[in-house]
Amino acid sequence: MDRDMAWFRELDPQERSWIGMIVQAGIKGFVDWYRDPMAGSPELRAEVFGNAPRAFAGQISLQRTVAMVRLSIEVVEENVVDVLGETDAPPVLEAVTRYGRELAFATAEIYARAAEMRGAWDARLEALVVDSVLRGETDGAVESRASALGWSVAGHVFAVVGPVPADARAATDDVRRIAHDAGLRTLCAVQGDRLVVILGGATEHELPGAALAEVFGEGPVVVGPPADQLADVAPSAAEALAAYRCAAGWVGAPRPVAADQLLPERALDGDTAARSHLVEQIYAPLAQAGPVVLETLGAYLDRGGSLEATARALFVHANTVRYRLRRASETVGLDPSDPRDAYTLRVALTLGRL
Repeated sequence: MDRDMAWFRELDPQERSWIGMIVQAGIKGFVDWYRDPMAGSPELRAEVFGNAPRAFAGQISLQRTVAMVRLSIEVVEENVVDVLGETDAPPVLEAVTRYGRELAFATAEIYARAAEMRGAWDARLEALVVDSVLRGETDGAVESRASALGWSVAGHVFAVVGPVPADARAATDDVRRIAHDAGLRTLCAVQGDRLVVILGGATEHELPGAALAEVFGEGPVVVGPPADQLADVAPSAAEALAAYRCAAGWVGAPRPVAADQLLPERALDGDTAARSHLVEQIYAPLAQAGPVVLETLGAYLDRGGSLEATARALFVHANTVRYRLRRASETVGLDPSDPRDAYTLRVALTLGRL
């Protein structure tokens, strides 16, 4: 092995001793089994790998273990004829082939069980990280746990919340697959009747989660605002959860929908952050744009979006109304002629007047 396998020379003494124990146990197991074939097939998983520590499968890869087993069998086969002679060698070689096949299955079982245990542990650790993020406990320990799960992103981080599908386990696997294909990183966990996904690596100019929407169960899928890093995503998650709770109030909401698009429903549901946003980011800029802009917008909304009725009520020309409404739209980025934007503006004006 030291001659034919470059990676073997890079192992530390402890890892070499593990391999030595496994090879010796494998040869001894074959000799014992061949000496007494009536005893039945050996339990190779326990007999060969039983003395190896649990860390073996985590530090020596399956590929290297298979190469080690293959080389050991080749060495035995090359020397059987010299030791036993051409007459006695054939049945032993046949037995070595059978033993090698059983040993291959035992090796696969060892690594399959290790992967299953590692997957279960990763799922619990991932759920713990997501729960900590939702509670705002994004300290160094949380970032360290996320790094252990392979979290390393360059780009914005988003929180995505939606209903859990019928097969929750398959959903988390699908989320990881779709995100990986899109070059994104994910942390996901099932919390009650909702599936929470922390999505990293997306740009601020796109609404992530569109490809993931099909993974969630039937119902709204909400995306929180972008954060610069995992440690800052707690407010995004809080907004996404608040929007998810009241998303049913907008029957025609897109899927996914941004948490900021549900500001009216969130405000009516008692979300203080949404109320503050509507007042500070919509009402206050409109008020600063001038009293006639605010007055015209209020009159326009009160009259069902009729330019003529608004012009008559204010004793101005319809073009003046259009000009003032355009100023309002440019100020806050909402179009009063759009039914959804008009609803958001109406709630903002109501809250601002209180």
